Formats: sequence, C-alpha cells, structure tokens
Amino acid sequence: MPFLEVDPILDDRGTRIIVCCGAGGVGKTTTAAALGVRAAERGRRVVVLTIDPARRLAQSMGIDALDNTPRRVDGVKGPDGGELHAMMLDMKRTFDEIVEAHAEPARARAILENPFYRSLSAGFAGTQEYMAMEKLGQLRARDEWDLIVVDTPPSRSALDFLDAPKRLGSFLDGKFIKLLMAPAKVGGRAGMKFLNVGMSMMTGTLGKLLGGQFLGDVQTFVAAMDTMFGGFRTRADATYRLLQAPGTAFLVVAAPERDALREAAYFVERLAAEGMPLAGLVLNRVHGSGAAGLSAARARAAAENLEEGRMAHPGDGKNGPRGAPSSGPSRSATAAAPSAESPTARPADAGSTAHDTSAAPGAAVETDAPEDPDAPGAAPTADPDVRRLTAGLLRLHEERMRVLARERRTRDRFTALHPEVPVADVAALPGDVHDLAGLRAIGERLSSPRDRS
Repeated sequence: MPFLEVDPILDDRGTRIIVCCGAGGVGKTTTAAALGVRAAERGRRVVVLTIDPARRLAQSMGIDALDNTPRRVDGVKGPDGGELHAMMLDMKRTFDEIVEAHAEPARARAILENPFYRSLSAGFAGTQEYMAMEKLGQLRARDEWDLIVVDTPPSRSALDFLDAPKRLGSFLDGKFIKLLMAPAKVGGRAGMKFLNVGMSMMTGTLGKLLGGQFLGDVQTFVAAMDTMFGGFRTRADATYRLLQAPGTAFLVVAAPERDALREAAYFVERLAAEGMPLAGLVLNRVHGSGAAGLSAARARAAAENLEEGRMAHPGDGKNGPRGAPSSGPSRSATAAAPSAESPTARPADAGSTAHDTSAAPGAAVETDAPEDPDAPGAAPTADPDVRRLTAGLLRLHEERMRVLARERRTRDRFTALHPEVPVADVAALPGDVHDLAGLRAIGERLSSPRDRS
C-alpha cells in the first residue's frame, strides 16, 4: 500500500488547489484547516475556503466569524511571506456579486430586488455548489494566493459541485426556461401574435398551479438574466477544467469505519470517472496502543485470572485457586497494567492469539516464590482493589486491541479494492481540535510517516 506524503504536495509550487472531500463527520474541515496552517508555515500564501456551514473552522483559527471575504489568521506566519487566510462561502452574497459585476446598474438592481431571484439565491437546489465553483474561480483568478484549500460539504453532496455546470446548463436549456424566454427572442408581429396565444395558454395553466404573481416574478427574472446565462456556463466550465488540471489535488478524507470508507470508495471511483487528479486518502482518527504486543486474547486471560483469584502454573499450563497445594515449587501470578497508550503506535499483531511465553505488560508474570506469604522472599498477596483495577485496565486494553483489529480489517478491504491509492493515517488525538496548536498537531501527524509493518 503506497504511503501518502503530504509535505511534498504542500511544498510543490505547482499545486495551486487542494480539495478535501468525504463523508460527513470524518474531519474534512479540520484536515483542510490543518493543511492550510502547515502550508502557510512552510512558506505558502494560503486561503482556506469552507463550504460547510459549521463554525468549527473559525473557532479553531481564533476568528470570531468567517464570511465571504478572506480574513487573515493571526499567529500563522512562515518563511518567504507565508501566511494564512480563511473564509466561509456566502452563497447569496456570491450570487449578488456576480449580478453586480456582469449587469448594468439598472438591470442589476431589478434582478436583486426580484422575489424569485431572492428565493433562488438563498436556497435553490444546486445553487450552493454552483456558487462554490464561482468563488473558487474568483479566488484562482485573483492570483493573490498561491494555494487554495477547499473544504467541501458533507456526504456525497461534496462532489455535487462537479455537476454544477451540467445541471446549470440543463436548467437554462430546459423547455420551461426556453418558453419563458421565447417572447424576447421571437421577432415580427406575426410571430409574436402566434406566440402570445401559446404563452397565454401556458401561463394561464401555470398561473393556476404556481400562482400568477410567482410566474410573473420568474418571467421578469429570466428576462433580466438572459444576457448573463452564457457567462454562467462559461465560467463554470472553466472552473471545471481547472479542477481537472495538474495543479489540483483531491484528498479523500475518511474515518476507519465501514460506512465512511464505503463513501471514500465512491469518491475515488467518481473522481477517476471525471478525470480529476486524486492525491490520496487521509484516514483520520486511527487508534493505536503502546502495548500492541499484548494481544486481546492474552489481555482477556490475564484479566480473568485476576478477577477469579487464580494463578498460572508453569509446565502444565493449568490454573488453580490462589493458595491451592502443589507438589512442586509454586509460582505466584501478578498482573501489571498495560503501558500508557501511544497514539502513534501500530498494532503488530492486533487481534491475534499469540502464544509467546515471554513477559509482556498486562500478562501473567511468573516468579519463583514460596506459597507461604510469611516465608522469607515470599511475594505479597495483591490487594483486591489493585487486582480489580488491573483487571479493568486489561479489559480496556482487550477492547482497544479489538478496535485496532477492526480498523485494520476495514482499511485493508478498501486498499484491496483500490491498491493504487496512497493512504496517510492520522492518529486520533485525546480531545477535540479547537485551536492552532491542535491544527499543528494534526498537520504533524498527517505529514509524519507511520510504521506500516
């Protein structure tokens, strides 16, 4: 399985756009912000554009609020003028800016005041994705930043902006829009007379269904926007080609869970079908253990021995009650808690039932000692509270090892289907990311090679 190296992508001045996509709740916003911080501190002039309406990006960067204008992030500075800006897509404001930039003042005012336009710009299906394309094109055209990091909406809608030009073209070329635009395009009194008969029949029917005022607003909007439709298509198609260009890198973000990796597989296949340049998969919140050599089965056995007051006997491998008579020298069993968890450690034998008899943290440790606790050199009997606590820690370790094994199996299923996709594991942090220090920690985990043995 190839390893995804992120730093070379960030350092490559030819990389101008990074798009983070994936299912909801897998950490796309955090990944995008962490990439932006790391790239800026390595000398890039970066702007992070989030389309997700959540406010996590602003909070993690110490900004009171994000809007449609890129804002400088204090506390992030790199060599050669490296700096970071962040913004959140304002769908309606972006639409307004397009109208104001491409229509004369009187017509722009008529469009902006049109009730149908207000509804369309505020929440019409597909408008957000198209406006994301528009804003990305605007940022790229300004050439003020040499790297744009895009955080996409959750779930499969994250790739809907790829369909925006096609959907917009279908909408503008649809029969309904053509009928509404027809009166302005048909010349001659005879043609207008004939058309008016058909239009009056159509508008009469639609007026009953939709309401006469609504239909009038739509017709007024279409007439005012007529000269701008071609520009919408042209700009959207140009941005689409920009996403296919070598200077763009798509990162699919996922968690080591079945549903999230199923969505990731969908993104990978869709990007390949669209000819989009895929850089790799970022696997977030991967669990680890500092005692990966202690398997789940051995941890369970040690916990059971402690809970039942049994002790391990060498030779025949049998267990018996504490203090039971033995024909030979007895050995008392003690258990130690697993060592502190290290989030970067990988389980070498996660879920396996190892039969190694060497001592391991949390396993039964055999020591030569007399049965009589009062005899010289005898091991003291473990306190019941200590045994219960140790057994509880061993049970937690057992569950952690099962989680590691499940995550590895899930990841292996994905890599078996897509062995060509580079993967970067990002170890889970003990808490949520809420500041620049947390974003830097994510960036370091994202960029540091992991032991994949």
